[in-house]
Amino acid sequence: MPISQAMRALANERRLQVLEWLKDPAAHFPAQTDGDLVKDGVCGVLIAKKLGVSQPTISEHLNILSQAGLLRPKRIKQWTFYKRDEARIREMKRALLKNI
Repeated sequence: MPISQAMRALANERRLQVLEWLKDPAAHFPAQTDGDLVKDGVCGVLIAKKLGVSQPTISEHLNILSQAGLLRPKRIKQWTFYKRDEARIREMKRALLKNI
């Protein structure tokens, strides 16, 4: 993914907030029935509730972050769980610093 796509994804306060929460999901989200918060990621429904937005709104934000390579979605049953792609985030940080 081009760094410009990641920069556009990060140019939104709500998406930045989601990424911040997902750094330490156990500290920011309650336990889930399905999926481990750390291993599998956080259910999109919990992220929407915490952010105070509708399901379609959070889906759009999470899709943008996923397409930029910042999040990895994982399906468990009928739910989608999201976790940060730390390797990709490090790679983007290096690329950004290199281009400054």
